[in-house]
Amino acid sequence: MPDLNSADGTLAYDLDRAHVFHSWSAQGALTPFVIAGGSGTSVWDYDGRTYLDFSSQLVNTNLGHQHPAIIAAIKAQADLLATVAPAHANLARGEAAKRITAKAGGPFKKVFFTNGGADANENAIRMARLTTGRDKILSTYRSYHGNTGGAIVATGDWRRVPNEFSRGHAHFFGPFLYRSEFWAESPEQESERALRHLERVIQSEGANGIAAILLETVPGTAGVLVPPPGYLQGVRALCDKYGILLILDEVMCGFGRTGEWFAWQGFDVVPDLVTFAKGVNSGYVPAGGVLISESIANAFESQVFPGGLTYSGHPLAMASIVGSIDAMTDEKVVENAKSIGEDVLGPGLRELAEKHPLIGDVRGLGVFWALDLVDDRESRQPVSGGVILQVKKALMDRNLLPFAADNRIHVVPPCTVSADEVAQALAIYDEAFTEVEAAL
Repeated sequence: MPDLNSADGTLAYDLDRAHVFHSWSAQGALTPFVIAGGSGTSVWDYDGRTYLDFSSQLVNTNLGHQHPAIIAAIKAQADLLATVAPAHANLARGEAAKRITAKAGGPFKKVFFTNGGADANENAIRMARLTTGRDKILSTYRSYHGNTGGAIVATGDWRRVPNEFSRGHAHFFGPFLYRSEFWAESPEQESERALRHLERVIQSEGANGIAAILLETVPGTAGVLVPPPGYLQGVRALCDKYGILLILDEVMCGFGRTGEWFAWQGFDVVPDLVTFAKGVNSGYVPAGGVLISESIANAFESQVFPGGLTYSGHPLAMASIVGSIDAMTDEKVVENAKSIGEDVLGPGLRELAEKHPLIGDVRGLGVFWALDLVDDRESRQPVSGGVILQVKKALMDRNLLPFAADNRIHVVPPCTVSADEVAQALAIYDEAFTEVEAAL
């Protein structure tokens, strides 16, 4: 840890409150946590207090903080060429695309690079509309796809409602057995009924006008909703039946988060388009993109693709992707995420649920988990925002930086997290839930 000056922390806070406008917030109520630095699974403030980062910031630092391979790659590229227009060929961009398509395999040969996940989804939607000649996009209510014009309307949660300016979107309910919309009593029943619901929506919205179904492979912000057996295969079959493209949003769940390079690779399904960002380079430089199947890429061999970004394939971002994917491969980071989830984190969270009545449900894969907090296990009534604030404070008091959404605590450490760090975190969660339950 470098030398720190608490006065710098005060200055950082004061400057933020004076000049920074924050997303998704009423500005006057904010008291942002000031981070001075980080390394691996930890961050620290200007007083030198260290916290386990079990938020991965916005579930994107899959390789943890300040990974030397990514930092070195960015520095080397900055010395060589700091920026280049997207129309030119650039070695870093080509190497990044080569690595991403190699990890995806199957029909994916091309990548269109974007600045993040939202514009990746925008461009995937554009490609689907242009290649099908259709307009409508279907997505689930429990979803988040980004905060640009089309992506926010594809989003299903509350943030869509004040932003509905984009045309041609309709929504349906995806599977979620713990809070089933279909009165299901088993994963198989939930899958079957959710697929029947989706087919009826397709028919009712006009199948001949639907360009694509856009799904998060494992919805993240909505609650780490692992799809039940057969669901994604069933969606693929419905897409094939009605001539609809399948876009899988892997912005949050890709690049090791679920214990696979891409989450869809664990579900025996192949999409037509895949969007990514976040974990592709741990967010060190803004970057995202669309993986394009060969048939869709071929459609633009003679037809102009009417889309572009000044910073598409920015060399510093591309170098960070190359450094990240090489490090993840060499250090077996994806394998670590899988084994940590199966052997340590998943079992530990389920033990917590047995002990704490506040935890109604535990669900996840790899290092991608959510604790669904309830007032009462019988009714499954979600806890209030006040309870979540109590849990967050209890965790922060014990030096753990959490990720909270609605009535949930998401447990999402970097893919590099060790078994010892998980054990330390589980003990903190245990103490925090004990404190809050006693107060309630």
